[in-house]
Amino acid sequence: MSYLIDNIEYSREWALRLLRAEGPDLAELYRVADRVRCEHMGDDVHIRGIIEFSNICANNCLYCGIRAGNINVGRYALSPGEILEIASTMADSRQMTVVLQSGESTVFGDEKIGNIIRRIKEETPLAVTLSAGNRPRETYRYWQECGMDRYLLRFETSDPGLFGRLRPGSALEERLNCLSSLLELGVQTGSGFMIGLPGETLHALADNILLCRTFDLDMIGIGPFIRHPDTPLGKEKNAYDDHSEMFFKALAVLRIFNPDAHIPATTAYDAVFPGEGRDLVLQRGANVFMPNNTPVRYRKDYFLYPGKPSVDGSGEQSVNSAIMRIQSLGRTIGKGPGHSIKKRKR
Repeated sequence: MSYLIDNIEYSREWALRLLRAEGPDLAELYRVADRVRCEHMGDDVHIRGIIEFSNICANNCLYCGIRAGNINVGRYALSPGEILEIASTMADSRQMTVVLQSGESTVFGDEKIGNIIRRIKEETPLAVTLSAGNRPRETYRYWQECGMDRYLLRFETSDPGLFGRLRPGSALEERLNCLSSLLELGVQTGSGFMIGLPGETLHALADNILLCRTFDLDMIGIGPFIRHPDTPLGKEKNAYDDHSEMFFKALAVLRIFNPDAHIPATTAYDAVFPGEGRDLVLQRGANVFMPNNTPVRYRKDYFLYPGKPSVDGSGEQSVNSAIMRIQSLGRTIGKGPGHSIKKRKR
Protein backbone atom coordinates (compact mmCIF):
# COMPACT_ATOMS: atom_id res chain seq x y z
CA MET A 1 0.00 0.00 0.00
CA SER A 2 2.86 2.43 0.73
CA TYR A 3 4.11 1.91 -2.78
CA LEU A 4 0.67 2.60 -4.22
CA ILE A 5 0.37 5.84 -2.29
CA ASP A 6 3.94 7.10 -2.69
CA ASN A 7 3.69 6.65 -6.46
CA ILE A 8 0.04 7.58 -6.76
CA GLU A 9 -1.74 8.26 -10.01
CA TYR A 10 -4.84 10.39 -9.75
CA SER A 11 -7.04 8.00 -11.69
CA ARG A 12 -10.22 6.04 -11.16
CA GLU A 13 -8.21 2.81 -11.00
CA TRP A 14 -5.98 4.20 -8.24
CA ALA A 15 -8.97 5.46 -6.27
CA LEU A 16 -10.64 2.07 -6.54
CA ARG A 17 -7.52 0.28 -5.29
CA LEU A 18 -7.40 2.53 -2.26
CA LEU A 19 -11.15 2.24 -1.60
CA ARG A 20 -10.79 -1.55 -1.57
CA ALA A 21 -8.04 -1.52 1.06
CA GLU A 22 -8.48 -3.97 3.95
CA GLY A 23 -6.52 -5.10 7.00
CA PRO A 24 -2.98 -3.68 7.25
CA ASP A 25 -3.47 -1.81 3.97
CA LEU A 26 -6.49 -0.02 5.43
CA ALA A 27 -4.56 1.03 8.55
CA GLU A 28 -1.82 2.33 6.24
CA LEU A 29 -4.39 4.23 4.16
CA TYR A 30 -5.58 6.07 7.26
CA ARG A 31 -2.03 6.81 8.42
CA VAL A 32 -1.08 8.24 5.06
CA ALA A 33 -4.25 10.35 4.81
CA ASP A 34 -3.48 11.86 8.21
CA ARG A 35 0.14 12.45 7.18
CA VAL A 36 -0.94 14.20 3.97
CA ARG A 37 -3.30 16.39 5.98
CA CYS A 38 -0.55 17.31 8.41
CA GLU A 39 2.05 18.03 5.71
CA HIS A 40 -0.24 20.22 3.61
CA MET A 41 -2.71 21.74 6.09
CA GLY A 42 -0.91 21.56 9.43
CA ASP A 43 -2.41 20.55 12.77
CA ASP A 44 -4.86 23.45 13.02
CA VAL A 45 -8.58 22.64 13.02
CA HIS A 46 -10.61 25.62 11.89
CA ILE A 47 -13.95 26.12 13.61
CA ARG A 48 -16.68 27.40 11.31
CA GLY A 49 -20.05 28.17 12.85
CA ILE A 50 -23.18 27.25 10.90
CA ILE A 51 -26.37 29.31 10.92
CA GLU A 52 -29.21 27.49 9.14
CA PHE A 53 -31.05 30.70 8.35
CA SER A 54 -34.00 29.24 6.43
CA ASN A 55 -35.41 25.78 5.69
CA ILE A 56 -37.67 26.98 2.88
CA CYS A 57 -36.78 25.05 -0.26
CA ALA A 58 -38.20 24.92 -3.77
CA ASN A 59 -36.62 21.56 -4.59
CA ASN A 60 -38.01 18.08 -4.07
CA CYS A 61 -34.82 16.07 -3.71
CA LEU A 62 -35.75 12.51 -2.88
CA TYR A 63 -33.27 12.22 0.02
CA CYS A 64 -33.69 15.54 1.87
CA GLY A 65 -35.75 16.14 5.00
CA ILE A 66 -36.52 19.78 4.09
CA ARG A 67 -37.68 18.95 0.55
CA ALA A 68 -40.57 21.13 -0.62
CA GLY A 69 -43.01 18.21 -0.52
CA ASN A 70 -42.44 17.36 3.15
CA ILE A 71 -45.57 18.64 4.91
CA ASN A 72 -44.25 17.60 8.33
CA VAL A 73 -41.73 20.43 8.44
CA GLY A 74 -42.48 23.79 10.01
CA ARG A 75 -40.98 26.37 7.66
CA TYR A 76 -39.00 29.31 9.02
CA ALA A 77 -36.67 32.12 8.00
CA LEU A 78 -34.49 34.05 10.43
CA SER A 79 -34.62 37.81 10.31
CA PRO A 80 -31.46 39.72 9.36
CA GLY A 81 -31.32 40.96 12.95
CA GLU A 82 -31.32 37.40 14.31
CA ILE A 83 -28.55 36.37 11.92
CA LEU A 84 -26.40 39.37 12.79
CA GLU A 85 -26.90 38.88 16.52
CA ILE A 86 -25.62 35.30 16.30
CA ALA A 87 -22.71 36.22 14.04
CA SER A 88 -21.63 39.02 16.38
CA THR A 89 -20.78 36.49 19.13
CA MET A 90 -18.87 33.95 17.05
CA ALA A 91 -15.36 35.41 17.18
CA ASP A 92 -15.48 35.38 20.98
CA SER A 93 -15.88 31.60 20.84
CA ARG A 94 -13.06 31.11 18.29
CA GLN A 95 -15.40 30.59 15.35
CA MET A 96 -13.79 32.77 12.70
CA THR A 97 -16.10 31.84 9.82
CA VAL A 98 -19.88 32.05 9.69
CA VAL A 99 -21.51 29.56 7.33
CA LEU A 100 -24.92 30.84 6.20
CA GLN A 101 -26.87 27.83 4.98
CA SER A 102 -30.43 27.55 3.68
CA GLY A 103 -32.76 25.57 1.49
CA GLU A 104 -32.67 26.38 -2.21
CA SER A 105 -35.23 29.14 -2.50
CA THR A 106 -35.37 32.77 -3.55
CA VAL A 107 -37.55 33.67 -0.56
CA PHE A 108 -34.48 35.57 0.67
CA GLY A 109 -33.88 37.96 -2.21
CA ASP A 110 -30.39 38.55 -3.56
CA GLU A 111 -30.25 42.06 -2.14
CA LYS A 112 -31.42 40.97 1.30
CA ILE A 113 -28.69 38.33 1.49
CA GLY A 114 -26.18 40.82 0.12
CA ASN A 115 -27.05 43.30 2.86
CA ILE A 116 -26.60 40.62 5.52
CA ILE A 117 -23.18 39.70 4.12
CA ARG A 118 -22.14 43.35 3.98
CA ARG A 119 -23.13 44.00 7.58
CA ILE A 120 -21.34 40.88 8.86
CA LYS A 121 -18.17 42.00 7.09
CA GLU A 122 -18.51 45.54 8.44
CA GLU A 123 -19.37 44.60 12.02
CA THR A 124 -17.35 41.42 12.66
CA PRO A 125 -13.92 39.96 11.77
CA LEU A 126 -15.56 36.84 10.32
CA ALA A 127 -15.11 35.21 6.95
CA VAL A 128 -18.47 34.53 5.28
CA THR A 129 -19.39 31.27 3.58
CA LEU A 130 -22.78 31.11 1.88
CA SER A 131 -24.69 28.02 0.80
CA ALA A 132 -27.96 28.81 -0.96
CA GLY A 133 -28.02 26.64 -4.09
CA ASN A 134 -27.86 27.28 -7.80
CA ARG A 135 -27.90 30.98 -8.67
CA PRO A 136 -27.02 33.04 -11.76
CA ARG A 137 -23.40 34.06 -12.17
CA GLU A 138 -24.30 37.71 -11.66
CA THR A 139 -25.87 36.88 -8.31
CA TYR A 140 -22.68 35.20 -7.20
CA ARG A 141 -20.72 38.24 -8.41
CA TYR A 142 -23.00 40.60 -6.48
CA TRP A 143 -22.62 38.62 -3.25
CA GLN A 144 -18.86 38.54 -3.81
CA GLU A 145 -18.88 42.34 -4.10
CA CYS A 146 -20.82 42.49 -0.83
CA GLY A 147 -17.99 40.59 0.87
CA MET A 148 -18.81 36.90 0.47
CA ASP A 149 -15.56 34.95 0.81
CA ARG A 150 -16.72 31.43 0.01
CA TYR A 151 -19.62 29.53 -1.49
CA LEU A 152 -20.62 25.93 -0.82
CA LEU A 153 -22.52 23.98 -3.47
CA ARG A 154 -22.40 20.20 -3.18
CA PHE A 155 -22.89 18.21 -6.38
CA GLU A 156 -23.88 15.11 -4.30
CA THR A 157 -23.10 12.63 -7.09
CA SER A 158 -21.03 12.72 -10.27
CA ASP A 159 -23.43 10.29 -11.98
CA PRO A 160 -25.74 12.43 -14.21
CA GLY A 161 -28.44 9.77 -14.32
CA LEU A 162 -28.48 9.28 -10.56
CA PHE A 163 -28.41 13.04 -10.01
CA GLY A 164 -31.45 13.52 -12.26
CA ARG A 165 -33.42 10.76 -10.53
CA LEU A 166 -32.70 12.02 -7.03
CA ARG A 167 -33.15 15.72 -7.81
CA PRO A 168 -36.24 15.95 -10.07
CA GLY A 169 -36.27 18.89 -12.42
CA SER A 170 -32.56 19.60 -12.16
CA ALA A 171 -29.46 18.48 -13.98
CA LEU A 172 -25.89 17.80 -12.92
CA GLU A 173 -24.59 19.96 -15.76
CA GLU A 174 -26.31 23.04 -14.33
CA ARG A 175 -24.79 22.35 -10.91
CA LEU A 176 -21.32 21.99 -12.34
CA ASN A 177 -21.75 25.17 -14.39
CA CYS A 178 -22.48 27.04 -11.17
CA LEU A 179 -19.29 25.67 -9.62
CA SER A 180 -17.33 26.76 -12.69
CA SER A 181 -18.80 30.27 -12.45
CA LEU A 182 -17.80 30.57 -8.81
CA LEU A 183 -14.24 29.46 -9.50
CA GLU A 184 -13.94 31.80 -12.48
CA LEU A 185 -15.07 34.69 -10.28
CA GLY A 186 -12.34 33.87 -7.78
CA VAL A 187 -14.72 32.87 -4.98
CA GLN A 188 -13.31 30.23 -2.64
CA THR A 189 -15.47 27.33 -3.73
CA GLY A 190 -16.65 24.28 -1.84
CA SER A 191 -18.54 21.23 -3.01
CA GLY A 192 -18.82 17.56 -2.13
CA PHE A 193 -21.04 14.53 -2.20
CA MET A 194 -22.97 11.93 -0.24
CA ILE A 195 -21.49 8.49 0.23
CA GLY A 196 -23.70 5.51 -0.51
CA LEU A 197 -26.72 7.03 -2.23
CA PRO A 198 -29.12 4.26 -3.30
CA GLY A 199 -27.98 3.17 -6.74
CA GLU A 200 -24.38 4.33 -6.26
CA THR A 201 -21.58 2.00 -7.35
CA LEU A 202 -18.01 1.92 -6.11
CA HIS A 203 -16.96 3.24 -9.51
CA ALA A 204 -19.29 6.22 -9.04
CA LEU A 205 -17.79 6.87 -5.60
CA ALA A 206 -14.32 6.92 -7.15
CA ASP A 207 -15.60 9.31 -9.81
CA ASN A 208 -16.98 11.60 -7.08
CA ILE A 209 -13.50 11.86 -5.60
CA LEU A 210 -11.97 12.50 -9.01
CA LEU A 211 -14.51 15.23 -9.81
CA CYS A 212 -13.49 17.09 -6.66
CA ARG A 213 -9.88 16.93 -7.81
CA THR A 214 -10.80 18.04 -11.34
CA PHE A 215 -12.43 21.19 -9.96
CA ASP A 216 -9.47 21.80 -7.62
CA LEU A 217 -11.89 22.80 -4.89
CA ASP A 218 -10.99 24.94 -1.90
CA MET A 219 -13.33 23.02 0.41
CA ILE A 220 -14.83 19.53 0.14
CA GLY A 221 -17.59 18.26 2.41
CA ILE A 222 -18.73 14.64 2.30
CA GLY A 223 -20.76 12.35 4.52
CA PRO A 224 -22.86 9.19 4.42
CA PHE A 225 -26.36 9.15 2.98
CA ILE A 226 -28.81 8.75 5.89
CA ARG A 227 -32.39 7.91 5.03
CA HIS A 228 -35.13 10.21 6.31
CA PRO A 229 -38.56 8.69 7.00
CA ASP A 230 -40.46 11.61 5.44
CA THR A 231 -38.81 11.25 2.04
CA PRO A 232 -39.27 8.91 -0.93
CA LEU A 233 -36.00 7.20 0.04
CA GLY A 234 -37.16 6.67 3.61
CA LYS A 235 -36.94 2.88 3.36
CA GLU A 236 -33.82 2.67 1.22
CA LYS A 237 -30.51 1.40 2.55
CA ASN A 238 -27.20 3.15 2.22
CA ALA A 239 -25.21 1.35 -0.46
CA TYR A 240 -22.55 0.66 2.20
CA ASP A 241 -24.75 -0.22 5.18
CA ASP A 242 -23.01 -3.58 5.29
CA HIS A 243 -19.58 -2.00 4.94
CA SER A 244 -19.72 1.28 6.84
CA GLU A 245 -15.93 1.49 6.89
CA MET A 246 -16.36 2.84 3.35
CA PHE A 247 -17.48 6.15 4.84
CA PHE A 248 -14.01 6.63 6.33
CA LYS A 249 -12.16 5.12 3.37
CA ALA A 250 -13.83 7.65 1.07
CA LEU A 251 -12.68 10.55 3.21
CA ALA A 252 -9.12 9.23 3.46
CA VAL A 253 -8.86 8.77 -0.31
CA LEU A 254 -10.43 12.20 -0.79
CA ARG A 255 -7.65 13.75 1.31
CA ILE A 256 -4.91 11.91 -0.59
CA PHE A 257 -6.38 13.03 -3.91
CA ASN A 258 -6.97 16.61 -2.67
CA PRO A 259 -4.05 17.34 -0.32
CA ASP A 260 -4.51 21.11 -0.03
CA ALA A 261 -8.30 21.39 0.33
CA HIS A 262 -10.13 22.15 3.55
CA ILE A 263 -12.16 19.06 4.50
CA PRO A 264 -14.70 19.28 7.35
CA ALA A 265 -15.63 16.57 9.79
CA THR A 266 -19.34 16.73 8.94
CA THR A 267 -22.15 16.10 11.41
CA ALA A 268 -23.41 13.08 9.45
CA TYR A 269 -20.45 11.09 10.76
CA ASP A 270 -21.59 11.64 14.36
CA ALA A 271 -25.12 10.65 13.34
CA VAL A 272 -23.89 7.26 12.09
CA PHE A 273 -21.13 6.83 14.70
CA PRO A 274 -22.41 8.71 17.78
CA GLY A 275 -19.78 10.37 19.91
CA GLU A 276 -16.79 9.30 17.84
CA GLY A 277 -17.55 9.78 14.14
CA ARG A 278 -16.06 13.22 13.75
CA ASP A 279 -13.11 12.38 16.00
CA LEU A 280 -12.21 9.50 13.67
CA VAL A 281 -12.64 11.70 10.61
CA LEU A 282 -10.26 14.30 12.06
CA GLN A 283 -7.69 11.51 12.37
CA ARG A 284 -8.20 10.36 8.79
CA GLY A 285 -7.83 13.54 6.78
CA ALA A 286 -10.26 16.25 7.98
CA ASN A 287 -9.20 19.66 9.32
CA VAL A 288 -12.42 21.67 9.88
CA PHE A 289 -15.15 21.41 12.56
CA MET A 290 -18.52 23.11 12.14
CA PRO A 291 -20.66 23.64 15.28
CA ASN A 292 -24.33 24.49 14.88
CA ASN A 293 -25.25 28.06 15.88
CA THR A 294 -28.87 27.96 14.69
CA PRO A 295 -31.28 28.99 17.49
CA VAL A 296 -32.49 25.85 19.25
CA ARG A 297 -36.14 26.60 18.56
CA TYR A 298 -35.52 26.22 14.81
CA ARG A 299 -33.16 23.25 14.74
CA LYS A 300 -35.84 20.54 14.73
CA ASP A 301 -37.15 22.00 11.48
CA TYR A 302 -33.76 21.95 9.73
CA PHE A 303 -33.89 18.19 10.05
CA LEU A 304 -32.01 16.83 7.06
CA TYR A 305 -31.67 13.31 8.48
CA PRO A 306 -32.32 11.36 11.70
CA GLY A 307 -29.67 11.41 14.37
CA LYS A 308 -28.42 14.87 13.45
CA PRO A 309 -26.47 16.15 16.48
CA SER A 310 -27.68 19.06 18.64
CA VAL A 311 -31.28 19.20 17.38
CA ASP A 312 -32.44 19.42 20.99
CA GLY A 313 -29.80 22.00 21.87
CA SER A 314 -27.75 19.56 23.94
CA GLY A 315 -24.25 20.61 24.97
CA GLU A 316 -22.63 17.91 22.79
CA GLN A 317 -22.59 20.29 19.87
CA SER A 318 -21.52 23.38 21.79
CA VAL A 319 -18.41 25.22 20.74
CA ASN A 320 -16.69 24.41 24.02
CA SER A 321 -17.38 20.73 23.44
CA ALA A 322 -15.95 21.02 19.93
CA ILE A 323 -12.80 22.67 21.26
CA MET A 324 -12.32 19.92 23.85
CA ARG A 325 -12.79 17.22 21.22
CA ILE A 326 -10.24 18.84 18.94
CA GLN A 327 -7.66 19.36 21.68
CA SER A 328 -8.10 15.81 23.01
CA LEU A 329 -6.78 14.61 19.65
CA GLY A 330 -3.62 16.67 20.03
CA ARG A 331 -4.76 19.22 17.46
CA THR A 332 -4.77 23.01 17.79
CA ILE A 333 -7.57 25.49 17.17
CA GLY A 334 -7.04 27.47 13.98
CA LYS A 335 -6.62 31.24 14.25
CA GLY A 336 -7.86 33.72 11.70
CA PRO A 337 -10.31 33.03 8.88
CA GLY A 338 -8.66 29.86 7.58
CA HIS A 339 -8.84 30.88 3.95
CA SER A 340 -7.86 28.57 1.13
CA ILE A 341 -4.14 27.91 0.79
CA LYS A 342 -4.40 27.31 -2.96
CA LYS A 343 -2.14 29.53 -5.04
CA ARG A 344 -4.34 31.02 -7.72
CA LYS A 345 -5.59 34.42 -8.70
CA ARG A 346 -8.53 35.69 -6.66
